[in-house]
Amino acid sequence: MFGARGIGIPELLIILVIVVLIFGTSRLSGVGSALGSSIREFRKAVSEDEEKPPKPEAGAESESKEVTKP
Repeated sequence: MFGARGIGIPELLIILVIVVLIFGTSRLSGVGSALGSSIREFRKAVSEDEEKPPKPEAGAESESKEVTKP
């Protein structure tokens, strides 16, 4: 899966067990919920940014006005 030798499912499970033993399940659930809310806020901000129309520049506004001669 990863690299020439590869990290398979058994290796990933061993790493997961070691992480759970070090940090505990309560701390991991707190980190997971914080990570999930951060990703949710990021996606919300990106989608709100895409919905807003771009603001015209100050120089572009003066160029678009039609000049009439008397």
